[in-house]
Amino acid sequence: MSQNICVIGSGFSSLSAACYLAKQGNKVTVLEKNTEVGGRARQMRKQGFNFDMGPTFYWMPDVFESFFQDFGHSVSDFYQLDKLNPAYQIYYDEGEVVRVEDELEKIVKTFEEIEKGSGAYLKKYIAAAENNYNLVMADLVYMPGQKITEIITLETVKKIGLFMQSIKTQVRKKFKHPKLRQILEFPVLFLGATPGNTPAFYNFMNYADFGLGTWHPRGGMFSVVLAMKELGESLGITFITDCAVEKVITENKSVTGVQTTKGEFACDVLLSGADYNHTEKLLPAHLRQYSDSYWARKSFAPSALMFYVGIDKKLINLAHHTLFFDADFELHAEGIYKTGKMPSKPLFYASFPSMTDDTIAPDGKEAAIFLIPLAPDSEDGEAFRKKYFDDIIERLEALTEQSVKEHILFNESYSVSDFKEDYNAYKGNAYGLANTLLQTHVLRPGLKSTKLDNMYFTGQLTVPGPGVPPSIISGKIVSELITKYR
Repeated sequence: MSQNICVIGSGFSSLSAACYLAKQGNKVTVLEKNTEVGGRARQMRKQGFNFDMGPTFYWMPDVFESFFQDFGHSVSDFYQLDKLNPAYQIYYDEGEVVRVEDELEKIVKTFEEIEKGSGAYLKKYIAAAENNYNLVMADLVYMPGQKITEIITLETVKKIGLFMQSIKTQVRKKFKHPKLRQILEFPVLFLGATPGNTPAFYNFMNYADFGLGTWHPRGGMFSVVLAMKELGESLGITFITDCAVEKVITENKSVTGVQTTKGEFACDVLLSGADYNHTEKLLPAHLRQYSDSYWARKSFAPSALMFYVGIDKKLINLAHHTLFFDADFELHAEGIYKTGKMPSKPLFYASFPSMTDDTIAPDGKEAAIFLIPLAPDSEDGEAFRKKYFDDIIERLEALTEQSVKEHILFNESYSVSDFKEDYNAYKGNAYGLANTLLQTHVLRPGLKSTKLDNMYFTGQLTVPGPGVPPSIISGKIVSELITKYR
């Protein structure tokens, strides 16, 4: 039976769910607070430069391909995809650089050059990580998180030890060189937690990194947003932007509609891909599932201090994705997850998509995106932002031996207060809830409301967790759940 479904927000999870629900014959309306679709994956355009405002890493290409195949399409029907080589490079102290290349055998050789014997260990480690990845992708990641028995199988019971130890413990058993440890521990940061608090089972992210590679969609990650929107429109979805939801209208134990800045929309089902805590604040108190104290107890993934920078020349000694590990990782992680204080010298990440893609910046110029992870609800303000921007630019210049500051055309910053303002993000978080053992599967906020019989949630605060591929999967899972209960 066709239903009238309203979707709040237009991030990856909302776009995914909307497409699946429309394919089932439902009338779907997507209500987006901002002036264009994409949620955190919106695009900033200035002086001929195009910046992805949110995600910049395209990992797990099989998830994107699977999504479009569900609708009789391929990724190539919508955008061009290029594999990066190097996938990324890392700067350490005194300008030392490690390149993570595009094939496992090349990476094995790099490891062996840094630490004798580590190449053989890496092959075995990635083989085990691939096994975990296949197990996850075949079934586990598509479970709705309603009961623990969904993920208790013969295979997962065999791997119970991997849930009892951390990525950090597992990596450090075999790899002794600090650089190799950091390279292997880096991908779990996409899960929103430190390697010491992430179960070793999540080493499947290392296979996603070394086995599947790092890719770039021509035009940036926003090309994926536009592709999903185009697909949605072909399925009959209505997109309404600049339309903030102000109130969820209920009657007894059902949602009847939403009040927005563009009027009232009636619906048979309401799905929110917006911030979970914020969405429940739009409900009467007695219909909210989770209290303020519940959210306060949760461990959140970092927020971010970001800079979108136009540069009037091409840069050297950098890769499309470049990590700067010339600082104390443990001190920075402690600042994010324990003290809430930013170290004077933080780690940071930089993306230069115009090195790969000539649609991103004017000819002869460079588009740069910088990201410094920081604690949710941490300090913000112009002086704070300027201090850290100046710091990372000085370090970039010193490590890469080139002048940059005097070639900056503009610098637009984005941080905690912006995440709160634009996305109603709880504590200004950027990535949702951390994927720790005690915040996995059934221990995450549910996809289906327990208080309202026709209200659902999707995205990085619920299952399966943070990241673009998990968000796309979350949309598929919740669409199946809505079909099951309606």
